[in-house]
Amino acid sequence: MSDVIEKAVETLNAKIDGGFDGVAKFVIEDEGAIIVDSEGAHAADTPAEVTLTASLDTFRDMMEGDLNPTTAFMTGKLRIEGDMGKAMQLAHIFT
Repeated sequence: MSDVIEKAVETLNAKIDGGFDGVAKFVIEDEGAIIVDSEGAHAADTPAEVTLTASLDTFRDMMEGDLNPTTAFMTGKLRIEGDMGKAMQLAHIFT
């Protein structure tokens, strides 16, 4: 597991209180993937209900609150595939 993915898993677990009702995947381009589910966040690249893909810079900006996920999506910096409702449930992670 890369240092970037390891740090992202730690950050996501700190922001997620008690896991997530569903299965979401964050793909950080050129780094790897993270699954968020009822157990919390962990490094994995398995099927999910929704997949959010972004560059490392975009992901970092969203996690630090410097970039709104909706803005990232609307400007093409964040790609979402799958259940948009599940993606919207993740919004609290980025506040």
